[in-house]
Amino acid sequence: MPRPLYDEVRQFVERDLNSAETINDFFVAAILAYVKLLRRKRIDAAYACMSEDADYQKEAKLIAEEFSQSDWDALEIGEREP
Repeated sequence: MPRPLYDEVRQFVERDLNSAETINDFFVAAILAYVKLLRRKRIDAAYACMSEDADYQKEAKLIAEEFSQSDWDALEIGEREP
């Protein structure tokens, strides 16, 4: 690990500038955050593919049309209730 990075992390931990109690906790939290970011990017990429898929778009439009009346009914009920 590059020494400047280690020293900076140590300062964050020693000065209580984060929730980590140890340097190891800091790195575990950082890795978990990075893994969450990668998962999110993977999910976003999957949705991006769906937005370009003509068959998916056709199916999504049909589903939206099938549920349009029940969507309006639910909206009206929700607006009537206090």
